[in-house]
Amino acid sequence: MPYLIADDLPLAPAGQSFRAALSRPGILRLPGAHNGQAALQAKAAGFDALYLSGAAMTASMGLPLLVDGDTGYGEALNVMHMVRVFEEAGAGAVHLEDQLLPKKCGHLNDKKLAGAQDMAAKVAAAARARRDLVIIARTDAAASEGIEGTVARAKLYVEAGADAIFPEALTSVEMFKEVRAALPGVKLLANMTEFGRTPALTAQEFQDLGYDMVIWPVSSLRVANKAQAKLYATLARDGATTAMIPEMQTRSELYDTIGLNAFEALDANIALSVAP
Repeated sequence: MPYLIADDLPLAPAGQSFRAALSRPGILRLPGAHNGQAALQAKAAGFDALYLSGAAMTASMGLPLLVDGDTGYGEALNVMHMVRVFEEAGAGAVHLEDQLLPKKCGHLNDKKLAGAQDMAAKVAAAARARRDLVIIARTDAAASEGIEGTVARAKLYVEAGADAIFPEALTSVEMFKEVRAALPGVKLLANMTEFGRTPALTAQEFQDLGYDMVIWPVSSLRVANKAQAKLYATLARDGATTAMIPEMQTRSELYDTIGLNAFEALDANIALSVAP
């Protein structure tokens, strides 16, 4: 279950709560929830307890590529620790941002920026700590300092050791063009998040603007959450998942995706799984 705060904190240990739920009349419904968001959605649908499947948890894991490093989780030493942990976990790149804590999503209002030199020190620390990890410096300066401030910060971060720049929450194609023109030779990342301040552009359009990377950071989460909410509502209504089966990934499709049979082939003691 996700962490709870203030008045939502349970008064009894989880074991006692589970025993109490089990002692009530009727069947205890335990829908699977493979992450915290799914747990919240199941709770909102009216379920009091959940099940965490080992298969579901394992199938949800993967190796990170470009990872959001937030503000670096502290100052320079924290940034260095974060870089080393992420790199050991298999990350290929990380981006750091120049907001102050408590920070906000880049597309929200009233963000507070760290000093440019303070952020540059974090970038330098990240560059010093990495072996091969690509360091991307994100700046949220566009909203408060405009393109001029964005570009000035970007140049400072590149000098500090950033391999690329992520100018966050640009609100027009013209802004993307201005940043590109002002930073020749610098690798640039664009953020194509839905429901944000950036106009909807395709990967080809960003490429034509001279950008080197584009991310769709929350798209999969939004689609999955919409589907999960529908599942829990259906399960709460019907007491069964039958109506949702056509929208589910099949067992065989899951096994093919994670390459289960290839892993099983590594150990002669494991019988090859055949999906029913």
